[in-house]
Amino acid sequence: MYSNFIESILEKSSEIATNYFGKVKGTVKKDDSNQVLTKADLEIGKYIINRIKEKYPRHNIIDEESGITDNNSSYTWVIDPIDGTSNFANGVPNYGIIVGLLKGDKPLAGGVSLPFFEEIIIAQTNKGTYCNNTKLHVGKEKKLINTLVAYAIDGHQEKPSITEEECNTLSKIILRIRNLRASGSVVDGIMVARGKYGGYLNRTSKIWDNVGQQIIIEEAGGKYTDFFGKTMDYSKPLSKANDNFTWCMASPQIHKQLQKIIHCID
Repeated sequence: MYSNFIESILEKSSEIATNYFGKVKGTVKKDDSNQVLTKADLEIGKYIINRIKEKYPRHNIIDEESGITDNNSSYTWVIDPIDGTSNFANGVPNYGIIVGLLKGDKPLAGGVSLPFFEEIIIAQTNKGTYCNNTKLHVGKEKKLINTLVAYAIDGHQEKPSITEEECNTLSKIILRIRNLRASGSVVDGIMVARGKYGGYLNRTSKIWDNVGQQIIIEEAGGKYTDFFGKTMDYSKPLSKANDNFTWCMASPQIHKQLQKIIHCID
């Protein structure tokens, strides 16, 4: 199964990340002041790519740092070597490694490693989501006001009005939940999958932030759409490496309530 392969590469990737954690400095990417790069990102990405090429040499690959490998395949691996690199580079343990596999434009399998917490979360279509062999499921709470919700937000210095509008929407969400949480990493997504958070939203991300998370959330019984409730669009994935993606992941009942707020429906 693909999930077994993903688990094996995440185990080694976790070792690499742990060896670097607290020992490396990050450099800010020239094209995006919100993004940071470390040696760990590059080494983990290289390792995962090499493993995929050995096992599935005909598959496509999208890696955040190394770019695109186009083999004209219907299968595409999507890799985020370190999600939450700003945290990682500052010695904050809320970071993870995300690997996802698309078949056509649909997530087929995925995995997340949380090295500091010694957890590996794996999912595959119709097989459920598991953390260290324990099955996960999104929360059963039906009232948004009783839930914790996470929201990742980046500043848009190039156009402050984007951030101002986003903060206006965020304030409406905050007023209708118990508390807001924000690690700025896949840790928050896993909190949704294990039923600790009701939902997690983001309006500034890339394809590699999404594919692995989506299959994990959906196989845990959750709903995963773009910020405005539309189906995620992974069609022609190799052409979308530079596109901005948004998300709204939550248990089905909480997702519906979040969408009402986003669309200003009372």
